[in-house]
Amino acid sequence: MRTIADVFRTIGSAVGTVVTLPFRLVAKVFGGASRGGRARRA
Repeated sequence: MRTIADVFRTIGSAVGTVVTLPFRLVAKVFGGASRGGRARRA
């Protein structure tokens, strides 16, 4: 069971990284475009 949990944990972290990367890129682009970089839009 530990091996399966490790596999799921690795896959989950990889998926999380891949999913958050585009959002970080978009946030960086919009943050640089807008004067107030701290303002966060949902």
